[in-house]
Amino acid sequence: MTFEEIHQKLVAKFPQAVQGIEETAPEKSLKIHPEHIVAVIRFMKEEMQFETLGDLCGLDYPALPASCVAYHMQSYAHKKVVRLKCYLPREGASIESLTSLFKAANWLEREAFDMFGIRFNGHPELRRILCPEDWVGHPLRKDYQTPDYYNGMPVPLYFDNQDESTAGNAKT
Repeated sequence: MTFEEIHQKLVAKFPQAVQGIEETAPEKSLKIHPEHIVAVIRFMKEEMQFETLGDLCGLDYPALPASCVAYHMQSYAHKKVVRLKCYLPREGASIESLTSLFKAANWLEREAFDMFGIRFNGHPELRRILCPEDWVGHPLRKDYQTPDYYNGMPVPLYFDNQDESTAGNAKT
């Protein structure tokens, strides 16, 4: 099954959902309307043999301004990965959770929430996964400013390493 065949099948089933093709590298992406993402992915899983959610990640586009959720649907039967992208308003971004379809979505959605601030409606336990619960901000957003201190402790941007010019030249 080619990318074009997948695109045509989804357009035929969900004409309001498929918003176009993005010429992204290394593979093209299908742009999906956020309101339809659960139905589209359920159809891909149950009817098109895309049985695995290989990845789900957030993206930040401050120039648009938009947040984006990228879903990588994998099919072992077709030996194919298809990327679906949903664009959301950058502030207050939210989309339906896929946890009812894929157990892996639980942690992937928590990571996108923690790092980008994207909310997943219907998620069973949407909370931070990498940062402490009281952390302010979302570290992978392009406008994020790393705080100097967290709870009185300095937050280093860089760690001091041994000077590379003297590494390996230790006298014995």
